[in-house]
Amino acid sequence: MKEFDNAITLEFPLKGEWMAENTPGSKIPSHGTDMLGQTYAFDFVQVNWEKKGIHFYHGSKLKYYLFGVKLKENYFWGQNVYAPCDGVVLKVKDGLYEKKRIHPLINITNLIKIIVVHIIMKKPMTLQTALGNYIIMNCDNNVYACFAHFKKDSIKVKVGDTIIKGQVIGEVGHSGNSTSAHLHFQLMDNEDIKNAKGIPCVFEKYEVFDGKNWNYVYNSVPTNKDRFRF
Repeated sequence: MKEFDNAITLEFPLKGEWMAENTPGSKIPSHGTDMLGQTYAFDFVQVNWEKKGIHFYHGSKLKYYLFGVKLKENYFWGQNVYAPCDGVVLKVKDGLYEKKRIHPLINITNLIKIIVVHIIMKKPMTLQTALGNYIIMNCDNNVYACFAHFKKDSIKVKVGDTIIKGQVIGEVGHSGNSTSAHLHFQLMDNEDIKNAKGIPCVFEKYEVFDGKNWNYVYNSVPTNKDRFRF
């Protein structure tokens, strides 16, 4: 894609095997909107590739649809998030509530609420409502990284901290506007996310599974069909 010709190169902010449920490798804007700098944003989850669909939890689909699953039953809830580059922490929000159970009905109810309150009634959505617990860091001149939906009380950095690539900064969670535990990650041109424009990035090195073997990929982004690891 031409959009990635001059993209920023980063290390992946997670370790292990992942899926990009939303990714600019499949469509742009990846979340269906340019608002809040989301044009090139990613949503990362872990799934059981042996089961059909996006199976991100322990237990059966029947249990998920009938009763929902506890947050701790997400494969990846509480996993470490790593700084993908050196930088300085500019904004941090932590301590916000996480929904304790994940259920399709809860997700539909939240979606309806968002449509009514923020689209029809045009009431502004706060950053806490949208992002939950989050970090915004300065990566370079006019390049800012945003990480959202952290686990409550898991963020390990504070405003003003200088951090290095690979440093643990928090844990994957389910705070804010989230349908399951996941990491939302994006680059943007402004620390004020309400006025920011998205910036494309690529990941310097990772592996993609082709059904039989793992193959290295360099300076690229995964699609929403890729099974990849770092």
